[in-house]
Amino acid sequence: MIDIKLIRENPEMVKENIKKKFQDEKLKLVDEVKDLDVRVREVQVRVDGLKAEKNRLSSEIGKLMKDKKIDEANKIKEEIATMADEIKSLEDEQVVLAKEIRDRMLMIPQIMDSSVPIGKDDSENVEVERFGEPVVPDYEIPYHADIAASFNGIDKDAAGRTSGEGFYFLMGDIARLHEAMIAYARDYMIENGFTYAIPPFMIHSDVVTGVMSFPEMEAMMYKIEGEDLYLIGTSEHSMIGKFKDQILKKEELPVNMTSYSPCFRKEGGSHGLEERGLYRVHQFEKQEMIVICEPEESMDWYNKMWKLTVDLFRQWDIPVRQLECCSGDLADLKVKSCDVEAWSPRQKKYFEVASCSNLGDAQARRLGIRAKGEKGTYYLHTLNNTVVASPRGLIAMLENNYQEDGSVKIPKVLQPYMGGKEVIRPINK
Repeated sequence: MIDIKLIRENPEMVKENIKKKFQDEKLKLVDEVKDLDVRVREVQVRVDGLKAEKNRLSSEIGKLMKDKKIDEANKIKEEIATMADEIKSLEDEQVVLAKEIRDRMLMIPQIMDSSVPIGKDDSENVEVERFGEPVVPDYEIPYHADIAASFNGIDKDAAGRTSGEGFYFLMGDIARLHEAMIAYARDYMIENGFTYAIPPFMIHSDVVTGVMSFPEMEAMMYKIEGEDLYLIGTSEHSMIGKFKDQILKKEELPVNMTSYSPCFRKEGGSHGLEERGLYRVHQFEKQEMIVICEPEESMDWYNKMWKLTVDLFRQWDIPVRQLECCSGDLADLKVKSCDVEAWSPRQKKYFEVASCSNLGDAQARRLGIRAKGEKGTYYLHTLNNTVVASPRGLIAMLENNYQEDGSVKIPKVLQPYMGGKEVIRPINK
């Protein structure tokens, strides 16, 4: 949510930002907010005037009563009662106006960073840099679900019986490899100075609307029937929500935390669900990182955060690239965002395994996350980034470490998490 001062003082800049995101249907919101804001201030001036006059008249009643001017005193009481009714009516109008402004402000996109490339959708995202050489071996790389099946490591049929489409059982060495990646990612982030946390996996609706836009919420979140609770789609939701309505001390900044959680997503819409594979599912596990920092430090943190993910995947012998999200692919709360994509030797292309976002003060404004400085309180900046989300990370691991005999080599850093195993070998081939 942007500062309403931008609409008061520079509405054309706000509109230009909307146009760059190809959301022209939202242009009218700027004018509507501007008009409503004018009315709010008019009402406030009237309320302040009435209250001042009411106080002045109230002070006269005592004098009139003392002088036994009862009729005059009663007349003033009637005037005060009329004023009180008008004040109540105006204050009720203020509540309605405030809600109408907030509802519109929640739909107006955050001002993007000037470095964001302009484009209509994800097809116009821009590759920035590659890390590691993308290799296509001279032997066939099977589909990841078939690799896992050769180890008796996946059962989607059984998951279909227990839970339906979009769920899975991981078993044996494949399940162990999955958890080894998550555990190593946890320790890797702790070594890089992040505080480890396991957050709540359900959050209230006011936290949901604080961390994401309504269209995102509708597309992603599972609602618990009969309760004000949603299953998290990522632990960023509860981790940022942890600081709702808090004023942090400057010496406590930056807050940098890494969290483990299961994640739950509808995954509806055009993408659909995979029948056999693990790329798009309703439930997965994730190691996440969040930062809450001073506004002037957020872009430095943004670059540190996505590079941590790149370094992690390179330790696992997985080539990756950084892809800058264009304006049309940038969610409304984001100032700047990029994806880290892993190489798929089977498909001979990259696919998304992580996403890093600088949200500026958008979430902080919605949730009331502030710090106190010499000039008073101010909103902080929030950022989030995927350390690793599995099973997508597992897909990249299996494909890039698959060997011609059907075995999968274990990267050196993961071997202690796999009981010292240097390789895992298929059971069914």
